[in-house]
Formats: sequence, structure tokens, C-alpha cells
Amino acid sequence: MTPLRRILETSIYADDLAAAERFYCGLLGLEKISSNARNLFLRVGEDVLLIFRPEESLKPGEVPAHGARGPGHFAFAVTHAELDAWRSALPERGIAIEHEHLWPNGARSLYFRDPAGNSVELATKEIWR
Repeated sequence: MTPLRRILETSIYADDLAAAERFYCGLLGLEKISSNARNLFLRVGEDVLLIFRPEESLKPGEVPAHGARGPGHFAFAVTHAELDAWRSALPERGIAIEHEHLWPNGARSLYFRDPAGNSVELATKEIWR
């Protein structure tokens, strides 16, 4: 078997998809792929962020039911220069930075919350090296 090379998509959950769209598209600048009453799909470079309404994602549909309840966590990869720019831009957009972290290997992270309480991280790419 060939080793797996990347994560194509990741999912988080939000009761209010309109608020999620305003946050991720309006404030963070992600591109909307599609949405309906069950989900919101967003483009992140070559990858996809899936945002599901928790109760709807537990119902069977075209794909198997899946889901979780409560806030989750994921990270966007950024360069050091991009992280510095986001450190200024987030508060200007009304987004509070919850925590800034310097990792032992020199990687850096910023943490903040989306409207559903999910923990969003911006991390420099060497965090896992």
C-alpha cells in the first residue's frame, strides 16, 4: 500500500451555517464551494473545509451519517510572515486572539474561535517537523 500523503478534507460542526459562512468567507476570505441546509463546503487552497450542522450530519443521506457534537479544532498552515499579518488583521476584523504559542522547534501558532466555538489555529508549517 502506498502511504497516505495528505488530508483532503476536514470537518467541523456549527448550528448556524450562515454565521459560519460570514466568518470563514467574509472575515477569513475562504471561497464557498456550495451550501445547503445540511452543510457548507469551503475551498482552502487545494483542500476543503466541511462545516456540517450537527443534527443534520447524523441523519443518513447520500453518504453515511457521521458527525460530532461540540467544538472541534483544526489548523490552517501559514508562513511566518502570513502569521504576523494575521496577528494584526484578526483584531481589526473583530476576532479575538485566544492564545499565541511559540513551539520548541521555532514554529508559531495563533488560536481563535469561530462563531460555533471551534478552535481555529494558524500555524507555521514547521510545527510538525
